Amino acid sequence: MSGLMTGDRHDDQIRVIRYAVQKGINWFDTAATYGEGSSERNLGRALRDVPRADRIQVATKVRLQPPQLDDIPNAVRHSVTQSLKRLGMERVTMVQLHNSITARRGDLPTSITPKDVLGPCGVVAALEALRDEHRVRLLGLTGLGEAASLTSVIRDGPWQAIQIPYNVLMPLSADDRSAGSLDVDYLRLLDLCADRQLGVIAIRVFAGGALAGQQPSVHTRRTRFFPLDLFHRDIERANMLGNRLPRGLTVREVAVRFALSHPAICTALIGMGSEREIDEALKYAAAGPLEDDVGRLIDELAKQFNEERM
Repeated sequence: MSGLMTGDRHDDQIRVIRYAVQKGINWFDTAATYGEGSSERNLGRALRDVPRADRIQVATKVRLQPPQLDDIPNAVRHSVTQSLKRLGMERVTMVQLHNSITARRGDLPTSITPKDVLGPCGVVAALEALRDEHRVRLLGLTGLGEAASLTSVIRDGPWQAIQIPYNVLMPLSADDRSAGSLDVDYLRLLDLCADRQLGVIAIRVFAGGALAGQQPSVHTRRTRFFPLDLFHRDIERANMLGNRLPRGLTVREVAVRFALSHPAICTALIGMGSEREIDEALKYAAAGPLEDDVGRLIDELAKQFNEERM
């Protein structure tokens, strides 16, 4: 969910989640680090007041900090246990590894190595133990890091899903296409996941709000993964795209439809903080893939934008 879930607007949280469920939305994404646990607590509280909550699927995440890497199994177990406690649930549909994956620990903020993930005392072993205890059903990871390390973990791990940054600005992004990672081309990563038949969840569909006409959030001003200067470049690109779109078509609509049109993508995580935003997102999703002329426009803009920066 959006920033709505990290605040104290409990009545609004219940109302919006109830409305989302009524409209057929059944997948809710959160993480232990969102609002230092407040997102999980608020989501759990809200879902307890939603009819047919047994049909709701909840995904949360584990992000290990450097001091925890000496005992990864217990750190993973503690994180998931605390997440379940905050959510008020006995089990969740999926837990995703939230750390980036690089050749050496700390090559990116909080990044860990393939051995930390796949080794006998690694993240996978800990998550599989929790799955055997029926506290977790599916295992996922985040597609950030260094290309070779991330590729090895994808190929050798037991994952059911991966979340990958993907939005309509990526064809226009040139060097920024690896934002959040060291050398990962997310467009190529999608092809690898398709080959592995791995479910892909698109994230950053609105490029941190740049495609939604929003001001940078508190998170955008603080994050070490997708920094503020990237947001400003994405605003420039979004404006260039918006100025060329056919009448009646908005950048927000293009963003949603572009993300969902890629054949490797199963679903997209879109922060929705009101009934209006829910209706809007559902409308755009129902409209289907972009028309051919819009696709050609994006290709033309990508060529123009990248030539200007050569």
